[in-house]
Amino acid sequence: MISLPAERNEEDGHCAELRHVALSYVTEAFEEGRLDGIETEYLAHAALFAALKELVLSYGEDAVAGFAERLPERLRHGEFSVNIKRQ
Repeated sequence: MISLPAERNEEDGHCAELRHVALSYVTEAFEEGRLDGIETEYLAHAALFAALKELVLSYGEDAVAGFAERLPERLRHGEFSVNIKRQ
């Protein structure tokens, strides 16, 4: 099975830094959308669609389908959860 670069356990600090910078860009786009009155759910759906479309263009449908098949388990293990303290 083919793995996408973000799934690999790369110890390269440069790759980790690029992922961090990319996430910052996406977070900033979400903030701009919210400031323009777009609900978070719509932004999230659009971001998922755009991300999957780009991954399919880069890696093909089979590789991305394999990636997507592993998402439920990753979600259940809290990989995408962020604990935010609200004041």
